[in-house]
Amino acid sequence: MALAARFWRFLPWARAVFPGPWLSTGVAGSRGQCCTWRLRGSEVMGNLGSVKRSLLFSALPYLGFETFQVFSQAAVVHATAKVFRVEEILEQADYLYESGETEKLYQLLTQYKESEDAELLWRLARASRDTAQLSGTSEEEKKLLVYEALEYAKRALEKNESSFAAHKWYAICISDVGDYEGIKAKIANAYIIKEHFEKAIELNPKDATSIHLMGIWCYTFAEIPWYQRRIAKMLFATPPSSTYEEALGYFHRAEQVDPNFYSKNLLLLGKTYLKLHNKKLAAFWLMKAKDYPAHTEEDKQIQTEAAQLLTGFSDKN
Repeated sequence: MALAARFWRFLPWARAVFPGPWLSTGVAGSRGQCCTWRLRGSEVMGNLGSVKRSLLFSALPYLGFETFQVFSQAAVVHATAKVFRVEEILEQADYLYESGETEKLYQLLTQYKESEDAELLWRLARASRDTAQLSGTSEEEKKLLVYEALEYAKRALEKNESSFAAHKWYAICISDVGDYEGIKAKIANAYIIKEHFEKAIELNPKDATSIHLMGIWCYTFAEIPWYQRRIAKMLFATPPSSTYEEALGYFHRAEQVDPNFYSKNLLLLGKTYLKLHNKKLAAFWLMKAKDYPAHTEEDKQIQTEAAQLLTGFSDKN
């Protein structure tokens, strides 16, 4: 009944043919003047086909509208379900990352490697890289994972150029690939890496890791060996360069944004102060790095390095 009522509302010709109750338009008591507008039975039967066709063609636009509404609602429901599904995957991924479950995280995310979601793709790039860093990963597997990570990061950036994390992981992955492509490519990529770290910081000034990584970039080019400096000058008119003071500024800035967020930032603060010949502050930060709770293999390695550097202090004293 509701559908019939809707048809009626959308069919103006029907209201004209069937304006209401079939009442006589003749004068009461006048003989031979009964219902002058009413069709005779034979006329109704003879025109039944045309009436049906008119009804059908008039109904089609409405049916099309109804169908559009149904499909639109279905599309919205599907899109909403898809969003919830992606959010659920991201929650699982972040939990595994925080728990240090690198291999499980990689296995989870590789199921969705064809995804178009930038948030999922940069996490997959990170998981691929972290898997490459595991001690049990062979050199051949590591190389494959490093290039795989770069591809995921590149896709993430293509999907969302406003994602600070996509910029950050794209820069990290380009840096890793440089280890397999020679000194010329590594130096050339340095400008691209710096550009994306700076963009990540611009998009999210509160992300301590992006700031820390910019510090590493500065530290790396502050301590670049003399022979690499010579090669860089031969290849580029203005090769990338930096200072330990610049690196120190970024490491401190990262620590201010998020204190004790990363053991390596503590270690590099200590090592940078060593480069600047400030042993007192170097010892302070190296001690913090040594005492940092080890959640990952990298944390354990950093604890060991910090302890060795501190032992070196004692031996010299």
